[in-house]
Amino acid sequence: MTPPYEIRADFDAHTIVVYQAYPPAIADAALRAGRFVAPFSFHRMTWIKPSFNWLMHRSNWARKPGQQRILAVRITRAGWEEALGRAVLTTSDPAAVAAAPVHVQWDPERSPRGAALNHYSIQVGIGRTLIRTFTDDWIVSLTDLTPQTRKAAALLQSGRPAHRLLPRERPYPLPRALTERLTRPGH
Repeated sequence: MTPPYEIRADFDAHTIVVYQAYPPAIADAALRAGRFVAPFSFHRMTWIKPSFNWLMHRSNWARKPGQQRILAVRITRAGWEEALGRAVLTTSDPAAVAAAPVHVQWDPERSPRGAALNHYSIQVGIGRTLIRTFTDDWIVSLTDLTPQTRKAAALLQSGRPAHRLLPRERPYPLPRALTERLTRPGH
């Protein structure tokens, strides 16, 4: 049985993949530069998600306006864990949330067909004070998953399996102290 609060991700010894959905102008500029550049906003929180299925639910498989392009953002595990170490759960005291450089929230994980599952997926909001660190120091690579996403969506829509097109995610070995602090919503 999957624990209710578990980070599942595509990762290796040094990096983790998080996903984001953008309009074409932001995605195209970022892919050309190999990092986020204008028109990406460096003045607002950006949310990263290690769950591909959750982002597919949120972006309606890259069909939602402003979320037509899906990027796999490979970042350093050191950066990921730094962000989590500085995070506050969005269910915490409102003053603590307002002052936090990183926000964490847990939402029901989704199946490839969008059904809510009985466990949660983490969303991490990188705030303005860390956004340049995220874009300039943590990002290792950007990959456009839009064609793969559209192909998987077409398969699912026709009733066929798409699992071979979906990233392989497994439990992320979060340090115990972070696990205890970030997997207890309401505490």
